[in-house]
Amino acid sequence: MLDGGPTGSQVLRKAVGGQRRRVTTASLLGMAHQGCEALVPVVIGVIIDQAVATGATGPLLRWLLVLAALFFALSTCYRIAARITDGSAEHASHGLRLTLGAKVLDPRGGADKGRLPGALTAIATGDATRVGATAAAVTYALSATAGLVISAVALLRISLPLGLLILLGVPPLLWLGHLISRPLEERSEVEQDRAAHASGVAADLVAGLRVLKGMGAEAAAVSRYRRTSQDSLAAALRAARSRAWHDGAILALTGTFIAIIGLVGAHLAMRGSISVGELVAAVGLAQYLLGPFQLLTYVNGEFAQGRASADRIAEVLASPPAVTAGTTALPEPVTGRVRLRGVTYGALRGLDLDVAPGSLIGVVAGDPAAANDLLLCLGREADPDDGVIELDGVPLTELDPGEARRAILVAHHDADLFEGSLLDNVRAAMAPGARDAGPALAAAAADDVARALPRGADTVLTERGRSLSGGQRQRVALARALAADPPVLVVHDPTTAVDTVTESHIAARLRLLRPGRTTFLVTTSPALLAGTDLVVVLDSGAVAARGRHQDLVADDTAYRAAVLA
Repeated sequence: MLDGGPTGSQVLRKAVGGQRRRVTTASLLGMAHQGCEALVPVVIGVIIDQAVATGATGPLLRWLLVLAALFFALSTCYRIAARITDGSAEHASHGLRLTLGAKVLDPRGGADKGRLPGALTAIATGDATRVGATAAAVTYALSATAGLVISAVALLRISLPLGLLILLGVPPLLWLGHLISRPLEERSEVEQDRAAHASGVAADLVAGLRVLKGMGAEAAAVSRYRRTSQDSLAAALRAARSRAWHDGAILALTGTFIAIIGLVGAHLAMRGSISVGELVAAVGLAQYLLGPFQLLTYVNGEFAQGRASADRIAEVLASPPAVTAGTTALPEPVTGRVRLRGVTYGALRGLDLDVAPGSLIGVVAGDPAAANDLLLCLGREADPDDGVIELDGVPLTELDPGEARRAILVAHHDADLFEGSLLDNVRAAMAPGARDAGPALAAAAADDVARALPRGADTVLTERGRSLSGGQRQRVALARALAADPPVLVVHDPTTAVDTVTESHIAARLRLLRPGRTTFLVTTSPALLAGTDLVVVLDSGAVAARGRHQDLVADDTAYRAAVLA
């Protein structure tokens, strides 16, 4: 949907256009409702002239039946139209949320660049709801316009001056309403932007609450959120004041216009140009007109806020992908040979590395940024600025990101667990039909974690696995990565919160679990590095040393300080 950088206007059109059938049906019913409501004062005027003024019983009963039929029709149309209208708004919002979700989950990435997760959530909820509401606003606008047209026709039949007053007065009134809505649109955009940022900061702080408490940084975190929240509140108050001014100004304009209609009608009645019944009908129509005008006021406000939200959604949908999507297929089977030639990205500077299939290789990076950038490139979350990374001779940039990640799985140090059972977490990335997670649990020492839980591996974990300790979460996350059994597995510091005995058990089991599979251990753990075939040391973003762990400990002072400190 909306590929190639949509604009806010395109987002609005797409949201409304996707509900065309519902909007059309609801609009027809809404027009019928407004038409019946506009005819009510006309029928009352007829009753006064033909029955009340003459004392005739027959016409009175006949027109009362007509009036009852009008009320039945308008109430029925209103109920059905309201249900369909609300449904169209919800379906439009839901469609936008699906589109945003697809963009955020696009394997090529890019939507989250420069945006906190909470901000994306706010856009997918608040902004999507506001844009979806424009589908309902279209129905209201068409219904109100139908009411105005029917009222104008009725007034033309009663009196040509009154009808012309409506037809000539409404367009400038609507134009003034559009001008008045512009400040509301601008302030609504700022309000939503500040609210999204506040949501993002709140989510960020809640996710790191345990760390903040451990550091004693609660006061700084509260101060940061207070500033962000106050900015959001100030923007919301400015938008509310703008909305109040907008609604008040529109109400004053429409009230003045309706008063003029009533005065002109009274003057015509005093001159005898219209009857008493026609005067009652004209006054009733003037009072009725307040409803369509208020509805158009509401529509103006909804479109002003909808346009602001649509612009924010369009920015996310137009975000360029972080990586390109290739079309080359990997040879089958994937042997797991990885080559890096002159890779430059972030802290990496001309990195050269050749890893044989089935190797268990350790990577020690003195600069954490270099380790992180290596993970990003291997996982195709980013493409190198220069150089190439190959898997079995195929550059990663020529592969679809999803296929590349199925072949090279990067297990980040801060990987989150999900709400669900421990076993479901471990099985999350397993191939369809592969249900035995026991070997992976054992290799990661996560079977000990399961045995310590009330219901074993079927115990349901809380959000992000917070019901487990840090070391237990690491073991479950490592088991999940091992259970996926990819041709190439890249693991970053999987045992930093694990005791030394358990770490030694994990180191011994890793090689046994992945024979013939390429495995990168990006770590400074001597227990893990001791079991590798080769250790590569990165310094200043390039390979500074390589060799067996035991040899490097004996011969390289810098390496010894890095892993044994």
